Amino acid sequence: MSQHIRKLEDRFGVRLFSREKGRVTPTPAGDAYYRRCVEMLRLHETTNQAMGAFGRSLSGDIEVGLMPTMTRVTLAPAMRRFIAAYPNVAIRVVEAFSTTLTGAVLNGGMDFAIVPSFAGRPGLKIQHFLTTHEALVSRMDPDAHLRPVRLADIGPLKLVLPTAANTRRMLIETYLASNGVEVERMLEMDSMMGALHFVATSDWRSVVPAIMLAADMEHLPLCVQPIVDPVAPLDLVVIERSRNVISPPAAAFLALLREETERLNRFWEGHF
Repeated sequence: MSQHIRKLEDRFGVRLFSREKGRVTPTPAGDAYYRRCVEMLRLHETTNQAMGAFGRSLSGDIEVGLMPTMTRVTLAPAMRRFIAAYPNVAIRVVEAFSTTLTGAVLNGGMDFAIVPSFAGRPGLKIQHFLTTHEALVSRMDPDAHLRPVRLADIGPLKLVLPTAANTRRMLIETYLASNGVEVERMLEMDSMMGALHFVATSDWRSVVPAIMLAADMEHLPLCVQPIVDPVAPLDLVVIERSRNVISPPAAAFLALLREETERLNRFWEGHF
């Protein structure tokens, strides 16, 4: 590998890597060369897929990663439509939190994943998927259900939150600190469904993405309140491996996921 790199450096007359004190880091020229190479690989794969699409319908295997936010209400309607439209595609869906999903995409094990927005990492392609909002959930209170709430007005709160490994944890803590929300106690739980069940049967509360509660609001044993003054938006993004081009079957499933998520998210129009 080092011989190939040196040949490239000799060919272009520039250093692609800086080698100092036992560390090898890409130079600006190296970064630029890498980006161009990734684009060439993507273009090559796009061409292969375009040619292969002639004369055959969608088929193959895909694997996607979704957070509990997506699997609770969005996955089922999208999956029903997908398997009916594309019976020759085998699909595997993995539910996990963002850190695990990001690693799986980087390792090439997943076609794509949907996670909360973050700064990005080398090797990933990121695009916006949906903007939802955070909502406060507590045990059922018909008088407060669906009424907007300002968290600073109802503290001190006992909150069930995801662990620090979850991207949303930092976003929630930043919101609490910057808006003067008093927290009495905090319980960490990286189980969305477990947290909702615990909240429904206790005096604890939690903060969850509103999109995951949109489909069956009338059946939930929970009081759900939009967080306002200010609102707490949550941007969801699609991540893919930057050197790969999303396959036609994966692109078709992503399109259905987007349609169903946008449809469900319309429930919250006017609440935030």
